[in-house]
Amino acid sequence: MPLPSILMVFTGGTISMKIVPGRGAVPASSGREILDQVPQLASLARITCEDFDRLPGPHWSPERMLELARHLDSRLAEGSFSGAVVTHGTDTLEETAYLLDLVLRTDRPVVVTGAMRTADDPAWDGPGNLISSVRAVTAWPEREGGVAVMMAGTLHAAREVAKSHTDALDAFTSSGAGAPSRERIATDRVDARVEIVSAYAGADARFVRHAVATGARGIVIAALGRGNVPPAMLAGVREAVACGVVVVVCSRCGRGPTAPRYGYEGGGVTLQEAGALFAGELPAPKARIKLMVLLGAGASAPAIRESFERSGA
Repeated sequence: MPLPSILMVFTGGTISMKIVPGRGAVPASSGREILDQVPQLASLARITCEDFDRLPGPHWSPERMLELARHLDSRLAEGSFSGAVVTHGTDTLEETAYLLDLVLRTDRPVVVTGAMRTADDPAWDGPGNLISSVRAVTAWPEREGGVAVMMAGTLHAAREVAKSHTDALDAFTSSGAGAPSRERIATDRVDARVEIVSAYAGADARFVRHAVATGARGIVIAALGRGNVPPAMLAGVREAVACGVVVVVCSRCGRGPTAPRYGYEGGGVTLQEAGALFAGELPAPKARIKLMVLLGAGASAPAIRESFERSGA
């Protein structure tokens, strides 16, 4: 039987980097140069290689993520590819993967991968991740497309995956919450005016108020525990909602859902009464991505509420 055809889109990240003496790791290799070091791929699939960009993870913006989504939609709509593998810097990989999962129109599978070691490191994990990603695409069961992340031999749902270690090869883990059916949001733009404000012992409303004053359309609160804030933050949340700003509550904890459980001043119940929404299992960076997509799509307030309620399903 003929080998499947896979689109492989290179965007930079550590998988493409090498160490420059006195400077550190910087993007260096093209997609073709990387593929030349992974000859095993030729026995798995017919690879079409594309260089979309050469960005470190922190250089990505939501707008560039959307451009990547539209590029993938355009190429996969041609019908000749079984799916796509996308390389990406690991620092923001989970955010790009989740945005792609929300906005991609294609029903073809997309697997996002990268590396924790540079290409000149003897322990370079790039080749293994590329091989595992191609195998994942070719073995993808017939279903409604979607995006996954492949790192260190483990396939993670885009909605659930997080980088949970700064340096380990198996840095990416999944919450294990069991993702609901894929949510798709039709949009041609994202609204980047969404800020994340962290709660901490003794925090007040200054940064919430500053976000509103500087034009934020949405604020994601990285709250304490199940979704609670110090009492001095609560007034800022009330003021933001009164100004028409969408406020979404997440948790600083790595696992578990947010929910309006506590009724003290600043507790989740009082945040809900102030008009804040709860993001369920979504961590703050992904809740921000989702809110930017929803706002960019022009979603109504009830639609935004329903979408975030679904995050807790």
